[in-house]
Amino acid sequence: MQIVPLSAFSDNYIWAIVADGHCVVVDPGDATPVERFLAERHLTLDAILITHHHGDHTGGIAALSARHHPKVFGPATEAIAGLTDTLTDSATLSLLNGALSLSVMAVPGHTAGHIAYLSPGALFCGDTLFSGGCGRLFEGTPAQMHASLGRLAALPDDTRVYCAHEYTQSNLRFALAVEPGNPDIVAYSGQCDALRAQARPTIPTTIGVERRINPFLRCDQADVRRMAEAVSGETLADAGAVFAALRRWKNEFR
Repeated sequence: MQIVPLSAFSDNYIWAIVADGHCVVVDPGDATPVERFLAERHLTLDAILITHHHGDHTGGIAALSARHHPKVFGPATEAIAGLTDTLTDSATLSLLNGALSLSVMAVPGHTAGHIAYLSPGALFCGDTLFSGGCGRLFEGTPAQMHASLGRLAALPDDTRVYCAHEYTQSNLRFALAVEPGNPDIVAYSGQCDALRAQARPTIPTTIGVERRINPFLRCDQADVRRMAEAVSGETLADAGAVFAALRRWKNEFR
């Protein structure tokens, strides 16, 4: 099985999962790069996986469905046109003639019904977890997002993280503001800068890397808490409060 990034818009990734001439795509906001990829590889589109309702993740559903008639899976609690099958937490899927097994994780925060798809060793998490960052809270609460990120952070360290945007460099600038003395962030920033200089993706990352460099997964660390308190001017009672303060800071960070 192969997982291939398809670039869309300015910074989206549509993930194409391929096995034996068949393909599943994750969050096709634009049908055009998917159609190009299917034609170049002579692939059959079996299914579309949707993590949440935003247009840059769902915009290609109608055109792809009209031409290829795939199954279209997505969250049961969000209104998304074109879904054929709705999913809730702990649902399981078997796709690509059994080559791809997935379980569904409810990860509200970015949107109220956001879900992620987990296969052995690979996580497709939409806009919940980014490398070095996390999604904005458009519908969910800080407590929801903190809990969702906690679920993802508990996955095995070698789990590859296939998020939906190339936000890594800007996220790492914020991470360095939070933990300027963290050598893992410094080293990882250099690696990611080198990749982007060659127009290569920084994704996938891994859960293990993110636990070392992502401030939103490090809210229990003393240095992160101290910086969040210094910037917010508040005494923060627990890791959830640290997360909320970091997310507010990140919203304004330039």
